[in-house]
Amino acid sequence: MSFLSYKTCPDEGDTVIVYLSFASIYALKLVRGEVFQTKYGALKHDLVIGKPYGSKVDCSRGYVYILFPTPELWTLTLPHRTQILYSRDISFVTLQLDLKPGSVVCEAGTGSGSMTHALARTVGPDGHVRTFDFHEHRAELARREFEEHGMTKVVTSSHRDVCEAGFGLEDVADAVFLDLPHPWKVIESAVKAFKVTSGGRLCSFSPCMEQVQRTCQALQSHGFVDITTYECLERPFEVKRVSMPDAVGNLGSKTSRKKRKGKSDEDVSGSCATTDDAVEGKQTTRGDADDGSFLAAVPSLQIPGHTGYLTFATLLPT
Repeated sequence: MSFLSYKTCPDEGDTVIVYLSFASIYALKLVRGEVFQTKYGALKHDLVIGKPYGSKVDCSRGYVYILFPTPELWTLTLPHRTQILYSRDISFVTLQLDLKPGSVVCEAGTGSGSMTHALARTVGPDGHVRTFDFHEHRAELARREFEEHGMTKVVTSSHRDVCEAGFGLEDVADAVFLDLPHPWKVIESAVKAFKVTSGGRLCSFSPCMEQVQRTCQALQSHGFVDITTYECLERPFEVKRVSMPDAVGNLGSKTSRKKRKGKSDEDVSGSCATTDDAVEGKQTTRGDADDGSFLAAVPSLQIPGHTGYLTFATLLPT
């Protein structure tokens, strides 16, 4: 199968996404005769093979949905070999790098392949992703994974320590993505990798501000412009009904008191009682018709934690 081209039904050997609920999603490689255990009971692979994607498949105590493995769903279900980037950061990176079908991207730090899958989907079918990882075993696992997912025409995975040896490429890249502990060591090699006639965009992901500072200094010294750092944070909003206190009655009482200034305390007391009764009656009537509440989007006071900083820069053509 290929993660990069959609088909209607999965075959034996394909990887599918088993959806139980929003918080329970699994990747499953289909093998005839095997059974996958879920909280809704046993799911027979034979019942999934040949079923259209999106179908509801019965288990012994419930049912699940079978979905096509998009990069977004794969990010939620992949085996973690390293910390990964999630769709919130990935989507922002692909936008800022100005990627499109036909683009060539150099990625340093393959890791678990989450970012690589998204890059391949974006630049395919005519573009290419050259991804590197310094860890030999991890690079080999990633290479096998890309083969199983039908991505070898778009992705080339290599074992290479780019911090020490550089990319080893010249005049090929439209964009460069760095997910490394020492990204500033790779900037000089990245400059050589960019296409001379068009330049390109670079992104560096770093969890610490000290890394960002050293990377920005290296970018500036090597001729990059438009250097900007972002932090993507998710801020959830809750839709709920809220109410505001009715101040009309209080304002009316104060106005009445001003008009009654100078009268005897007895008259004022009587007038206040009459006015308050009237105001109270008015509020009651209004409350019957409209309690003053309305729907509002209320932001969460606590924002989910920091993931990392994304630094972008532009290398102009020479």
